Amino acid sequence: MSVKPEAARLLEDLHRGALSGSRELTLSAGLTEIPEALLELGDTLEILDLSGNELSDLPEAFERMRALRILFLSKNRFEHVPEVLARLPALEMIGFKSNRIATLSPTCLPPRTRWLILTDNRFEELPETLGNLPRLQKLMLSGNRLRTVPAGLSRCRNLELVRLAANRLEQFPAFLLELPRLSWLALSGNPCCPAVSLPDQGESVEWRDLELGELLGQGASGVISKVRIKKTDSVMTATGSVKSTEAALKLFKGEMTSDGLPEEEMAACLAAGNHPNLVPLIGRLAGHPSGTKGLVLGLIPPHFRNLGGPPSYASCTRDTYPAGTVFSLPFVRSVLGGMADLLAHLHEAGLCHGDFYAHNILVDESGHALLGDFGAAGITCGYPDAIVQGLERLEVRAFGCLMDDLLTRLPAEELALAQDLTTLREACLGEEPGVRPGFARLRKELMR
Repeated sequence: MSVKPEAARLLEDLHRGALSGSRELTLSAGLTEIPEALLELGDTLEILDLSGNELSDLPEAFERMRALRILFLSKNRFEHVPEVLARLPALEMIGFKSNRIATLSPTCLPPRTRWLILTDNRFEELPETLGNLPRLQKLMLSGNRLRTVPAGLSRCRNLELVRLAANRLEQFPAFLLELPRLSWLALSGNPCCPAVSLPDQGESVEWRDLELGELLGQGASGVISKVRIKKTDSVMTATGSVKSTEAALKLFKGEMTSDGLPEEEMAACLAAGNHPNLVPLIGRLAGHPSGTKGLVLGLIPPHFRNLGGPPSYASCTRDTYPAGTVFSLPFVRSVLGGMADLLAHLHEAGLCHGDFYAHNILVDESGHALLGDFGAAGITCGYPDAIVQGLERLEVRAFGCLMDDLLTRLPAEELALAQDLTTLREACLGEEPGVRPGFARLRKELMR
């Protein structure tokens, strides 16, 4: 494994004591064992990222890392989660993504665990003792071989986000829908889920009719580029012919993400269709020379911006906003009305978004909002009614979190005029899922 020069220099600094007193360290230097010099930082180091090394175990002396709160060991060679972690008093966030782990000891996790990432490993089962983590809020388990979900998780009353996509679950873990705070769930790509297939018919855009332009961005599931449609009259959508020659092309990477499989995301986008509060869907890509799947989307005007930022280490499951962010009441009503209408549309179409967050919403100054990122979405058509309703009430709580984000950033004098919104917020955040309002009611209340 080649080591980048900057990593080699950092490792040298570590060995000569130049990092004494550090609170955060990221080091990918082909490590096969933990350096003694690293353990000497145990009284101060709070965040340690050793992803991308060749580690397969941690020494017993790792218990000297008394200040450690956050530990990433992704893309290493672990086949087990080391027991020593349970002896770290401050540790609350643990990441073992993309290792070779097949078993989880009932005693290896510290009681303060709040955020656990075990994505892309080899688990076939998990211990019931996961339910002994009262602070657990975020649990990432996509891309394993799980056939069941431990019922002990029903004791994790603070659990808010769960990723279980691309496993081997044969039965829907219905008890999760009864958790009082669960708001974000990804479950697609399991045998228990309704069958998903990409349509052979429908609107499509030929690769040969596109001229590739600048890169606009990329995420875990795909790369988005600006394109020019050479012949707009050859492209028909559900609402007629395409008017603009400019569009955006999302090419899917074909790799599993923390949320699920790219083909599931693509199927959900196609099933969602068009709506005033969705990024316009022009059609699916056809005829790519490498067979790559993709979607052609309307180009978002440059004056749109992200409504919020993704969760931080501290906020765990809740979005973040720049210090001093203030929204106006008309803006908030516009965003919430548009999103309630859209989510009602999605659930009526048999879809659960699964990642309804402000950081996945684009807005303009007037409060017109566009929802994107269907990476955690799932098809609900085919589930029993009780599960369909449970998934909707779960997503209603995510909507309540957005309401809370926006209302807490209203000026005091405007918040006093929003009693109807604060009442709805409390109803959406209620800890009895079955009592929460559905999106049909929220749409009616918010679009009056």
